Amino acid sequence: MRRWITAANAEPGVDLDRDVPALHDTTRLVAHGAARPAAPSTALLVGCTAARTGGGETAAADADRRTTALAERWTAQHPDSADASGRTP
Repeated sequence: MRRWITAANAEPGVDLDRDVPALHDTTRLVAHGAARPAAPSTALLVGCTAARTGGGETAAADADRRTTALAERWTAQHPDSADASGRTP
């Protein structure tokens, strides 16, 4: 993973050097609490939200934090929304 981030960051206009472990935690929570197929889309939407709100480390961390809070609420309110495979009933 670290080698990929380093290689991608070497490309002009690409900046993936963010708190990747925190984003993985968020997408894992979404995959196991809401639906597995929603995890990649959630990561994309966190990035889009961060860009829309000014970009940079602070905006990315804030978007991820808010999305994590939403995923935690969703999981608590919808305990049966995803089965063991991550598929919604």
